[in-house]
Amino acid sequence: MLTVHHLGKSQSERIVWLCEELAIPYELKIYNRDPVTRLGPPEYKALHPLGTAPIISDGDIVLAESTAIMEYIIAKHGSGGLVPAATDATFPDYLFWFHFANGSLQPNLGRSMLLGRVELPADNPTLKWSSARLDLVLNLVETRLGETDYLAGNAFTAADIVTVFSFTTMRIFMPFDLSPYPNILAYLQRIGARDAYRRAMKKGDPDMTPMLT
Repeated sequence: MLTVHHLGKSQSERIVWLCEELAIPYELKIYNRDPVTRLGPPEYKALHPLGTAPIISDGDIVLAESTAIMEYIIAKHGSGGLVPAATDATFPDYLFWFHFANGSLQPNLGRSMLLGRVELPADNPTLKWSSARLDLVLNLVETRLGETDYLAGNAFTAADIVTVFSFTTMRIFMPFDLSPYPNILAYLQRIGARDAYRRAMKKGDPDMTPMLT
């Protein structure tokens, strides 16, 4: 049985959502964060040498890293669903946006979060560079979502699943204003209307209202 080890309010919501979209059977085990450190409990960290969310187990296999887990589930349990065929015109866009989420979007948000915590002066060169880089990344997404309903095109794909966390739950840890990005906000409303997304969030984090605005 595929087991999703879900650390509350974390990237592992992506995996719960993926399983719901693919309608595959899975067991969900929920772990709560330490109320002081906000880190995962020891039993979660013991699952994998990295100790970071997400983590799945499938028989003797224990796997970490969001995109690795998603590719594994799609290939082994999902019959290749939520991925355009290699012959489809949208396939290159799918590949770009699927890897953009953890390759560009989330690292830039994470860097800004860390720099914000050290209270650097506004004219600090590193802070200014980081801010400009984040603006570039966010504006790239905003422009894309003004052209298509979803990131790979007008069809929903796994690229959307891996991306949405950065615009929603990550804002618990790094608040940032999305009002300058109306296309992103409209996109989040489309996501929030999906039954599978609603089920996943209710199962994984029933005490949290998804940050879709």
